[in-house]
Amino acid sequence: MTKINIVLADDHVLVRNGIKAMLESDADIDVIGEAGNGVEALETARKLHPDILVLDIRMPEMNGLEAAAKLGTYSPGTKAVILSMHDSEEYVLQALDAGAYGYLLKDTDKTEFIKALKQVYNGNKFFSGAVSNVLANRLLNTKPFTTSKDATIEVDDSYSLTRKEKEILQMIVEGKQNKQIAEASGKSVRTIETHRFNIMKKLGVNNAIDMVNKAVKENLV
Repeated sequence: MTKINIVLADDHVLVRNGIKAMLESDADIDVIGEAGNGVEALETARKLHPDILVLDIRMPEMNGLEAAAKLGTYSPGTKAVILSMHDSEEYVLQALDAGAYGYLLKDTDKTEFIKALKQVYNGNKFFSGAVSNVLANRLLNTKPFTTSKDATIEVDDSYSLTRKEKEILQMIVEGKQNKQIAEASGKSVRTIETHRFNIMKKLGVNNAIDMVNKAVKENLV
């Protein structure tokens, strides 16, 4: 099999290093370039013309959805795969509308990640099992959804909390622990911990008590 050339775009160097090491453990995959934001990702794709551009959603200067929507102008033969910790409808459906060939969650294991890239390379689309219901609803037209023209990320409030983050914040305010939230959400504890970290970061707080107080005070849930 010909090597699959990949460019990784994520604003966290440690995350990129981890993904690169994981992918290059497979003999069929070669990470030929990296980028720290959407603008760099498009320029790197233009120069290197990779088979696949893996894009984190939340990056400075230009997010992954915007980059995916513009990719055809920079490197027509490159396919975009979105990598995210969010499985909300907003992100999944906007990724589809932006032309992404795949949508993977950050807690996707190595086997599924590599399988996804190989399927995308062969011209197929691949979406993590956790987001399959969203796609089914879209195809069955049971839940209409309108995306913005330029594929920007839609959010629920001034703190840019996604629907899933608001659901988790609600459970945190109710006093539920990570394990209970994971069971109620059908997610792993690791995923819930990641969501908690991002919620605190967005709210500008450093601990759970301040997070709950701010959520209640500002009617975020």
